[in-house]
Amino acid sequence: MRALGIILAGGNNNKIKALTTKRATSAMPIAGSYRAIDFALSNMTNSHIQKVAVLTQYNSRSLNEHLNSSKWWDFGRKHGGLFVFTPTVTADNGYWYRGTADAIYQNLDFLKQSHEPYVVITSGDGVYKLDYNKILEYHIAKKADITVVCKELDSKEEATRFGVVHMDEHMQITDFEEKPMVANSKTISIGVYVIRRRQLIDLIEHSAEEGRYDFVTDILVRYKNLKRIYGYKMKDYWNNISTVDAYFQTNMDFLNREVREHFFKKQPEIHSKVSDLPPAKYNPKANVKNSLVASGCIINGTVENSILFKKVFIGNNCVIKNSIILNDVYLGDNIYIENCIIESRGTIRSNSRYVGENKVKVVNEKNERYAL
Repeated sequence: MRALGIILAGGNNNKIKALTTKRATSAMPIAGSYRAIDFALSNMTNSHIQKVAVLTQYNSRSLNEHLNSSKWWDFGRKHGGLFVFTPTVTADNGYWYRGTADAIYQNLDFLKQSHEPYVVITSGDGVYKLDYNKILEYHIAKKADITVVCKELDSKEEATRFGVVHMDEHMQITDFEEKPMVANSKTISIGVYVIRRRQLIDLIEHSAEEGRYDFVTDILVRYKNLKRIYGYKMKDYWNNISTVDAYFQTNMDFLNREVREHFFKKQPEIHSKVSDLPPAKYNPKANVKNSLVASGCIINGTVENSILFKKVFIGNNCVIKNSIILNDVYLGDNIYIENCIIESRGTIRSNSRYVGENKVKVVNEKNERYAL
């Protein structure tokens, strides 16, 4: 493909803070065996983009460990590759990334030393499948300066969490509001953009000269009447894990057969780093209904409408309903959990009860199984 990829994975999301004290949002576990960033990386490699840069910053240790080898996504073995860029102190700059545009600016040499004519920019916290080739063809056909991938949501209230766009009959964006208090449209930007590489360099350098650091507000919104910015509507499944409720719902969507088949049965496939773990073990007292259970789990109790990530132990007489149990959690005997997210590497003592009454409850118990 005649494009390189940039994945913006460095932001600190306060709305999901309870789950990102240990990890970046892009490293959040999804659907039992995946990380959020796997979907953007898989879309890149499935679109034959062989040169991809991931810009990380906040709580990036686990994300960097996940990205320690490009072989899982089959990025350019002789040409291109997977590059992970973190903020670097130089003689000219001592700042961390001050925004998405600044993150690109601090790594501008990557763009200047590349030869691909186009750039695909995406966030690392979206769960979706998308062929970027089709967007690039659309971008060229429209003679666009920037193409923004859009999605029609079910309600205007939900749209207030995102950038809301307005388009004319030719799909040209006439207005762009970033996280408005009241949305006048149900069409939102999903955070995927296509732009010519040389133009991106010019726009980023010009923004930096003026002390502007955000790609959306300082480029898309600012230039909406000066540049030819078009929208490309996607119709397939897409969700964003920007809040605790959205993260919970995104995972629960994978209990729907249509969603599972879309991601795991239909080509192209979603790639991820593979762990060498034994298959899940269901002991005689195990009773599992409509749930996803990852490798390395041992189950002795009842699990209904839930997702168990890797290496989860469920004790005797436990009941788990409508919940998400993250990696390496130990649940003692006689535990009842409903409408909860149990943080990874936690130990839940026997005879405990956790229920999310009116909203999803995040449980982060002190871990007593590991030495300091």
